[in-house]
Amino acid sequence: MRVLISGGTGQLGRALLRTAPLADCFAPDRQRLNLTDFDALWTEVKQFAPDVIIHAAAMTDVDGCEREPDTAWRINALATQQMAAAAQEVGARLVYVSTNFVFDGEADEPYHEFAKPAPISIYGASKLGGEDAVRALCPRHYVVRTAMVYDETGRNFVNTMLRLAQTHDPLTVVNDQYGNPTYAHDLALAIWKLIEQPSYGTFHLTNQGETSWFDWAVEIFRLSEVDIRVEPIPAASYQRAARPPRNGVLANLAGAARGIELPHWQDALARCLAKRSTP
Repeated sequence: MRVLISGGTGQLGRALLRTAPLADCFAPDRQRLNLTDFDALWTEVKQFAPDVIIHAAAMTDVDGCEREPDTAWRINALATQQMAAAAQEVGARLVYVSTNFVFDGEADEPYHEFAKPAPISIYGASKLGGEDAVRALCPRHYVVRTAMVYDETGRNFVNTMLRLAQTHDPLTVVNDQYGNPTYAHDLALAIWKLIEQPSYGTFHLTNQGETSWFDWAVEIFRLSEVDIRVEPIPAASYQRAARPPRNGVLANLAGAARGIELPHWQDALARCLAKRSTP
């Protein structure tokens, strides 16, 4: 199996490469696979001729998307449209990594795969545009929505909290926005398992359980044995360019029906922190 991974240098891309089964994986960096250069994108896809494309690259800076909407739409929607068309052209299956930000967060229960999207940010709207393009152009697709992804390295909430704890006490963290913290390693394993079977459609793949950003931070410090005060604040007191959904919790119906369920988020966090502390 030949697999093209966009976003191969990101935290999910690195996890996909680390956990790859017997496959010929090609994960070009952003200079070689420039998502704003559509001709170059088509050239890379045609030259590698993959059996599967995992499109994990995106503009994920939520506030940056609000400040640069044209760039967000070009990368998250238009480049995905080109990737989907190229996948169909070469006969490849396509995994498109999307987000819980396609929902407005106003529901009182978790969002399952058949809930109606209603994004409230440019990031969410542009990622939904990518979903629409994938469904329209590449019938053999897996739209994988996930949330709050982190890894041992890189820029993410876990590493940011531990870095800030070295210079700030107390730390203030939002306590009225919720989601499913998702370990990139577990997400990667679930994606590899998903593409072993031809069950195409939309899937919500996150670690099980839900929590607020505040409680997530508290658990990070508890497991890391970091003695620090963490104070809860409402999201309204934290000014951002984009408004994240209050309820970003995803429910996994489709994946669970195929036997694909990720471990609980607290178990995943403990494993991540254990790896992080290993020299």
